[in-house]
Amino acid sequence: MKVLFVCLGNICRSPAAEGVFLHLIQEKGLSNSFEVDSAGTSSVHSGERADPRMREHALKRGIELPSRARQFKREDFKHFDSIVVMDDSNYRNVVGLAENNTDIEKVIKMASFCPLSGESEVPDPYYGGAAGFEKVLDMVTEGSENLLTSWGF
Repeated sequence: MKVLFVCLGNICRSPAAEGVFLHLIQEKGLSNSFEVDSAGTSSVHSGERADPRMREHALKRGIELPSRARQFKREDFKHFDSIVVMDDSNYRNVVGLAENNTDIEKVIKMASFCPLSGESEVPDPYYGGAAGFEKVLDMVTEGSENLLTSWGF
């Protein structure tokens, strides 16, 4: 299964989700069953590593964030089975590039898999403090576990 996580700049939420998901599938011995990547709806951070604050908070949980930022492109619909977005703006931007209903059906919201958070979106921690980065990691961890369960893993 090929999974793409998407946020705005691809330096906080989506690389965190990618790293957490990679960590979980490795722990469960499922690495060979998945291809995982992340992207942003904006190209402003293309080529950059994840935000140092997000990398620091993830590393405290034993999670590496190896990705480099890239922009989401229309061709991603053809390559990935599921496109997991972090907020409503990401959803609109990604769906806006869809060519058909099959593309749109691939797009799901991470927060839909995070009932414990009580949030409708994974909040952008970029302009906040440490608590925001921890909240994102909590949400993408819960969401990733629930995504795996929903896919029968």
